[in-house]
Amino acid sequence: MTGRLVVLSTVAKAEDAERIGRALVERGLAACVNVLPAMTSIYRWKGKLEKDEERLLVIKTRAERFPALRQALVSLHPYEVPEVLALPIADGHQPYLDWLDESVKEEGA
Repeated sequence: MTGRLVVLSTVAKAEDAERIGRALVERGLAACVNVLPAMTSIYRWKGKLEKDEERLLVIKTRAERFPALRQALVSLHPYEVPEVLALPIADGHQPYLDWLDESVKEEGA
């Protein structure tokens, strides 16, 4: 493991996706946030089967910054229960991983 994460989250509106992505990068919590275009999500919510259009946020960060990123993401998110899933990055292209490290600020920086 590299100590780096990909964090996934979904939102309904493109404006929310951009607002959240921009805030995470501006705050130094993420090196990059990709916003994937509309997709269909099918899920169960409060006992009812739902189907909605959502956008996927693919967020790249360092593991030690995940608690702060999660807190910011939840506070910025319009959903009652936002999706926040952290997946470890097992390996990657070293220059990209170095850039990721340089782009995510140390806590308190």
